[in-house]
Amino acid sequence: MRPTTIGLPDPTRIEMIDLLNARLAESLDLGLQARHAHWNIRGPQFAALHDLFARFYADLDRYSDLLAERAVQLGGMAEGTVRAVGNRSSLPVYPVAIEGSEHVRCIATALTSWSGSLRRSIVPASELEDPVTADILTEISRGADKWLWQIEACIARG
Repeated sequence: MRPTTIGLPDPTRIEMIDLLNARLAESLDLGLQARHAHWNIRGPQFAALHDLFARFYADLDRYSDLLAERAVQLGGMAEGTVRAVGNRSSLPVYPVAIEGSEHVRCIATALTSWSGSLRRSIVPASELEDPVTADILTEISRGADKWLWQIEACIARG
């Protein structure tokens, strides 16, 4: 960890950097899943879902940047390589060979998992008196919940 005068104790910074890198790994993993869905979607909802997934991964890029930059601000390293993401992400593995609406269900499942991780991360950030990290996590959580609403709206319920 590199020195900084950010004003947070080292143990807090260490814990927040680890937490941020875990959420970053999930965000990058989810972004790759959304790209996979965007590239491979087929069927009657192609145009709408192709666009939806593109807008979703664009927002995920922004969220990833917020998480990574906060880890670096705290004196850490943003762990954004494919191998780091593969080792850290707790999201469900995305099936490669699926079709049509299954992409929507898989993205919704992964997004639900990530959204829960984000919400659970807000409390430790607040308890360790790092309101900036808590605010970033809250902002991203709000966006994740909005995306979950939009993606779940595409799932036909019987």
